[in-house]
Amino acid sequence: MAPWCPAESTKPVFVGIYGAVIGGFAVSAVFFLLSYSSLAAPPLPFPYAGVAGSGDGNISSVLSPPAQSDTMYNRPIWKPPPRGSWMPSPRAFRLTREMVSARARGGVIVVTFGNYAFLDFILTWVRHLTDLGVDNLLVGAMDTKLLRELYLVGVPVFDMGSRMATEDAGWGSPTFHKMGREKVLLINTLLPFGYELLMCDTDMVWLKNPLPYLARYPDADLLTSSDQVIPTVTDDSLENWREVTGAYNIGIFHWRPTEPAKRLAKDWKNLVLSDDKLWDQNAFNDLVHKDFGLPVVGEELVYSYDGKLKLGVLPASIFCSGHTYFVQGMHQQLRLEPYAVHTTFQYAGTAGKRHRLREAMLFFDQPSYYDSPGGFMSFRPSIPKSLLLDGAHTVESHFALVNYQLKQIRTALAIASLLKRTLVMPPLWCRLDRMWFGHPGVMEGTMTRQPFLCPMDHVFEVHVMLKGLSQLSEEEFGPHVDFREYSFLGNPSLPKQVKESFLEVELCSEHSTGCSTANRTNKGRPVLLPRNSTEQTLLDIFTSYKNIKILQFSSMVDTFRGFSDAAVDTKFRNRVKRYVGLWCCVQFREIGHIYYDMYWDEKPGWKPLPPQTKEEDHPPWS
Repeated sequence: MAPWCPAESTKPVFVGIYGAVIGGFAVSAVFFLLSYSSLAAPPLPFPYAGVAGSGDGNISSVLSPPAQSDTMYNRPIWKPPPRGSWMPSPRAFRLTREMVSARARGGVIVVTFGNYAFLDFILTWVRHLTDLGVDNLLVGAMDTKLLRELYLVGVPVFDMGSRMATEDAGWGSPTFHKMGREKVLLINTLLPFGYELLMCDTDMVWLKNPLPYLARYPDADLLTSSDQVIPTVTDDSLENWREVTGAYNIGIFHWRPTEPAKRLAKDWKNLVLSDDKLWDQNAFNDLVHKDFGLPVVGEELVYSYDGKLKLGVLPASIFCSGHTYFVQGMHQQLRLEPYAVHTTFQYAGTAGKRHRLREAMLFFDQPSYYDSPGGFMSFRPSIPKSLLLDGAHTVESHFALVNYQLKQIRTALAIASLLKRTLVMPPLWCRLDRMWFGHPGVMEGTMTRQPFLCPMDHVFEVHVMLKGLSQLSEEEFGPHVDFREYSFLGNPSLPKQVKESFLEVELCSEHSTGCSTANRTNKGRPVLLPRNSTEQTLLDIFTSYKNIKILQFSSMVDTFRGFSDAAVDTKFRNRVKRYVGLWCCVQFREIGHIYYDMYWDEKPGWKPLPPQTKEEDHPPWS
C-alpha cells in the first residue's frame, strides 16, 4: 500500500498536470482555428479580375475582419472575401431565413448542394447561372472542405451539417441514399422560410434563365422535371400530364411555399427517414401519385398527392434529360431553346456526366485541362457511306459501323501512347441507342434519328479510361493514355497559343518516292508520313515537332504497324481492351447485352451476339 502523503506535497504535481491539460487545449484550439482559416483559394474555372488582387490566397495573413456591410451573402458572386480576412466561424454558415432573404430575388431562391467530389460541377452550375444574370442562389456544402473552397472563390455557401466524406457517392450506394435524404431534409428546412424554391442537382446546368418560365404558372404548387423520352407537346408548354409515362425526376423541381407543398415535403421526409434504403425519387413519385388525375380547370396542371396539390410537368424537350438532349436532340428538332440539361441516361457514373457536358462544351474546366504538357493529337475519321447510311438499322449494321471506328481509335491510342500525347477523340456514330433493357434499336415514339452522333459512354468505359493508374497499373497495362472529348479543339476555352501551334500530318504511300522520311515539311505545309509506319519512323519524324501542341493526322487507316516489343504490345492490349463497354440490349433475351471487342478484327468469323450462358457473360479481355 502506498504511503499517505499530505495534500501540500502533491500540489506541484497537480499544477503541472492542469497546466499540461490547459496547454493541450490551447494548442488544439489554435490548430483548429488555423486549419479553418489559413486556406488558399482554389483556381477558378474561368478568369476573374478580383482574384488577382487577393495576393497569395491566404485569407488569414492579416487579422482584419471584413466590413459589416460586405458579407458573404450580400457581396457579388465570384467576389472573394477581403484580402487578409479571417474565415467566419462555423456558426456564420448555418442556414437561416436571414441568409435566404439576403440572396433571394423576387421571392425566389435557387439551390443546389453536394460534397467536395462535385466541386467542379458546382462551379460550373454557378457559372452558368451567373452568366445568365441569375444570382439569387445558394449552395449547400455537405463537408467542410467544399464549404471552404466555395467561400474562398466567392460562392454563397451554407453548411448542411452532413459531415459527409469528400469522395464521390456511386449511384445506389448508402452514401447516395444519404444524399437523397439530405435533399428532402433541406427542402423541409427551406419551405417554411416562405420563398419559392428551385432545387437542382449538381449534375445539371442552366442554359437559359428559367425564372420567367416558372412564373408563367403561378398557381402551380410544384413543377417537376421528368424522365419522359417521348414528347407529349411540340411547343414550350408543360407536358401533357395525361401522356407522361416517365418517372418524375427530382433533379430539377420548383416548389412554392404553399400548404399542400409543405405537407408533401413533410410526408416525403417521414417516408425516406423510415427506410434508409428507399430511393428518394421513388418515394416522391409514390406520394405524388397517391391521389392523382383530376385536372386543374383552365390550367396545364393536375391535382395530385392529397388531391389538393397542383402539379405541372416541365417539358423534357427544353428541361432536358441526358436522353432528350444528348441522344435525341429534341430541342433542335422542335426548334426550341433549352433551359436546362440534366446528365441522366448515361453509363459511366460521374465521369460520364462530366464528359457529356465537356462534349457539349458546357463544362468549365481549369486552364490546365486545355494545355497538356505533351501536346495533343487528333485525326480525321474515315467512315464509308455504306456503313453509315445503307441498309436497315440492325444489331449487325450497328456493330459494323462502331467496329470500323474502333479499329481507327485503337491505332490512334497506340500512336498517342508512343508519342506521349493526349488523344482528342473523334465523334462517334451509332445506328442503335443504348438502354438498360431490351428494345428494338431506338425507343418507339422518341425522336432519335438513325444514325446519330452518340455520346462516348455509349461505347467506351469513360470512367475506366479516366482513372488511369489508379485502376490500371502501368506495370501490367502500360502507360496511361490521356484523352479529350471530340469537341475539344473547337472549345472557346482553348488558349490561342495552343490553337495556333498546329501541324497537319498527311499519310502517303510508303512506296512513293516523295514519301521519304527525310522529306521534312516546309513551314505551313503538312508533314508526310508513310503508311504502316514503324515505331522508330514515328519517333524519328515527330521528335522534331515535340513543341508543336496539336498534331492533326489525315487518317488512322493503316497508319501504324504496331509495337515491335511483345511485352509493350501485350500491356497496351490489356489496357485498351478494358476501354470499351457493351451495347444493351437485344429484346426478349435473358442475357441481351453484347460486348464490344477492341480486337474484333483478329477473330475470324466474329459476330455481335449476346453471351449464350452466364459462364460466357464476361468482357473479351483474354
